[in-house]
Amino acid sequence: MELRIDIDYNQILRLIHQLPKREIEQLADTLQKEIESKRPHNRIQEIILKAPTWDDTELNEYNIARNHLNNSRMA
Repeated sequence: MELRIDIDYNQILRLIHQLPKREIEQLADTLQKEIESKRPHNRIQEIILKAPTWDDTELNEYNIARNHLNNSRMA
């Protein structure tokens, strides 16, 4: 069974401020972990593209090679 309540942002913020400091910190940690888990998993692409030695063509070649390796493992 699911209970849904419509609460606006300001009401949530007021409720959070009523929590003890330790629970606010725990909530902040939990929310940060949620945000991290929902980030796209393209971090390798971001890292590679920001590196001074790779460009889009080289990244594409890397992805082709990586896919080839991954597909060869399935056989």
